[in-house]
Amino acid sequence: MIRVFLADDEPLVRTTLRALLAAEPGLTVVGEAASGHRTVEGVRALRPDVVLMDVRMPGWDGVRATREIAAWDPPRPRVLVLTTFDLDDIVDDAIAAGADGFLLKRATPEEIVSAVRTVASGDAVLAPRVTRRLLRDLAARPRPAPLPVPLTDREEAVLRALTEGLSNPEIADALTISLETVKTHIKSILLKLGVRDRTQAVIWAYRTGFANEH
Repeated sequence: MIRVFLADDEPLVRTTLRALLAAEPGLTVVGEAASGHRTVEGVRALRPDVVLMDVRMPGWDGVRATREIAAWDPPRPRVLVLTTFDLDDIVDDAIAAGADGFLLKRATPEEIVSAVRTVASGDAVLAPRVTRRLLRDLAARPRPAPLPVPLTDREEAVLRALTEGLSNPEIADALTISLETVKTHIKSILLKLGVRDRTQAVIWAYRTGFANEH
């Protein structure tokens, strides 16, 4: 059972999400809060698998709440940010704070449910129609030239697959390798890039131009 915590200052949004998730097998909502501070308190007490995190909330916003949760020792709850905005600096901040993915609030019910399951499984939610636009906007901002990173050819192929939003099983199928080999390559990529997780690796790929090569 995937246990979900809802963080949003709009009661109607929380009610809608609760009804949506309650209707899905294997998902249950264990708590909710209307501010970032209350979210952190509730998540610390209930230890859900996934937090659906609004960005703009009173008091502590979703960015600060995400940063707090992401700093906990593993295994920590996974954070899926929901935002009204396509390209908003605060969403960039949320990802940098440790969010495991994000969706627009106008996503379909199927997309939201799928994203919750994906994040709970350990993968990042990098939906092409939303994430690529955000990351390309990030790539357009001035950044220092990156240091050379000695990725192997197979690691480069795995990183490109990550930028396309593929899950670990999809990468394994696409490259005809085992799931464990995919996980090993991703761990090596994160170490070589000096980044925390796969979301940060994809941001690195767009910011440095790696994602646009070939």
